[in-house]
Amino acid sequence: MSTTDVKQSSLALVIATYNWPEALKLVLESVLVQTVMPDEILIADDGSGYATKLLIDAYRDKFNIPLRHFWQEDNGFRKTLIMNQAIASTDCEYIVQVDGDIVLNTHFIEDHRRVAEKGHYIRGSRVQVSDIASKGLIRRGYDGNMPAYMPGISNRINALRSLLLSRFFIKKSKRSNNVIGCNCAYWRADFVKVNGYNCELNGWGHEDIELASRFINSGLSQKKVKMMAVCYHLHHPLQSRFRESVNYNIYQETARKGIMFCAKGLTNLRY
Repeated sequence: MSTTDVKQSSLALVIATYNWPEALKLVLESVLVQTVMPDEILIADDGSGYATKLLIDAYRDKFNIPLRHFWQEDNGFRKTLIMNQAIASTDCEYIVQVDGDIVLNTHFIEDHRRVAEKGHYIRGSRVQVSDIASKGLIRRGYDGNMPAYMPGISNRINALRSLLLSRFFIKKSKRSNNVIGCNCAYWRADFVKVNGYNCELNGWGHEDIELASRFINSGLSQKKVKMMAVCYHLHHPLQSRFRESVNYNIYQETARKGIMFCAKGLTNLRY
């Protein structure tokens, strides 16, 4: 597929969130100042309270693109299910996925359009923001200016954006175990082909690498990018990880057996 074809493909930004409207506000502010806008925004909400709904409703009129809110009852960590519901609803050809605590560099969507390539899914990176710096951002709001030299961030190389240097950091592989769901992208057709997220994975952990493993098993390659599609991860307490080992075992089985299609995914959203 040529660059022109990729640029003409419709793109949805999917934001996964749960009960942190102050962080989601920053994310939406960072979307408003993008150099290139997505065609629509899908908020996959895993059971947040009313404050999140009020925030999303307040921001709808600020966008000249659809801002759609998908909500399910809070019944534990069920991100896989609400992500499937959101992505099943869109006709957009390309999906860029972030979390509701990920603040976007102003060129984030532009960069993802730039690196999209048929036969590949994208593995991006993130900048870690300290607790103090995160609270400061939430207090001040987002003005589009988050330089690589700002205090309170770690893995600072991930904050650098250079289209010239980024070409030397692109790596293509058949790897799946390094994916981070807070900055990744894929063609919706590829997502449908593997039946979306595996809803056998409940609780925190490894739903992203399990999906990536089925991408690889279906014939895709990973395209890892750095120094572009920059984003900032706000600090928060760790999620409960009581199901992590169970989820990781499912991932390992998927990788070992070459499974391409999960039993509980897009095709049976109600169960």
